[in-house]
Amino acid sequence: MLVLSRKAEESMYIGDDIKITVLDIRGGQVRIGITAPQEVKIHREEVYQRITDEK
Repeated sequence: MLVLSRKAEESMYIGDDIKITVLDIRGGQVRIGITAPQEVKIHREEVYQRITDEK
């Protein structure tokens, strides 16, 4: 696992077309924004687990 530190308003890229931005940090929660092509599926882990369990 790659671990990166970012402050609020800072970003990182995955490949050339997926941008992850830290929007806000409050207490134990981090709000992130994801900019990606529409064909890229993005799910929270618990939702992804349900989807894969149904298959």
